Amino acid sequence: MTGSPLAGKSVLVTRPEQQSARISQMIREAGGQPFVFPCIEIQAPTNPQKLEELLDRLTSFGLAIFVSPTAVTRAFERLAGRAWPESLKVAAVGQGSALALRERGRDKVIAPVERADSEALLSLPALQSVAGMRIVIFRGEGGRELMAQTLVERGAAVEYAECYRRGAPNADVVPLLQQQRRQPFSAMLLTSRESLSNLHEMLGDDWNLFASVPAFVPHARIAEAARQLGLKSVHVTSDGDAGTIQAMVKFFRS
Repeated sequence: MTGSPLAGKSVLVTRPEQQSARISQMIREAGGQPFVFPCIEIQAPTNPQKLEELLDRLTSFGLAIFVSPTAVTRAFERLAGRAWPESLKVAAVGQGSALALRERGRDKVIAPVERADSEALLSLPALQSVAGMRIVIFRGEGGRELMAQTLVERGAAVEYAECYRRGAPNADVVPLLQQQRRQPFSAMLLTSRESLSNLHEMLGDDWNLFASVPAFVPHARIAEAARQLGLKSVHVTSDGDAGTIQAMVKFFRS
């Protein structure tokens, strides 16, 4: 694999364990070596019954918005024997979530191409004239309110379907530190501010060992948070796993 673009590169993957397989495989195919150290644990929602009740009345909505691939996965897991209403349109905040929807048979997905955030989705023509529409937003507990607030201002009735919680894993950082001291990581993937914050807290005084590791993030907000925590080489990728790999390949080739 010496001729591969990531040959000899070790990449720290901080995604939840359930979401690390695809990107890890892509890193291997590019010649690199992934080191999976989940910095977020995906947990069941606090009130699963509320989610079940909402899923029972999906036909009352005109549009379902998914804020993350995890939201797609957890929502469709909860569908169980229910069929997705054919009349219910779907939208996604980014191409990663759009891909997850297409893998589950939802071919017509409204999603921005250039960026993966609420602002980009809200700017699309399909989200402009929503007065009188009932919209459900599938997400984790908490998070930004911009999407719902803007849609309500445009005349829509909005409900949340909170289908998971994010938590900090109870992980042993010793293997991670041993790897970094033995052979420093060539890159690390930080896909959310929560994973960045959790990694910072878990490492404590050893955080500085990672300050010079090039960090690849999917959004400018995460990049800014990373720089504020002292990371010296932060790079914003395009949306989705392919965009992440492309950004790393371009960085190392240059």
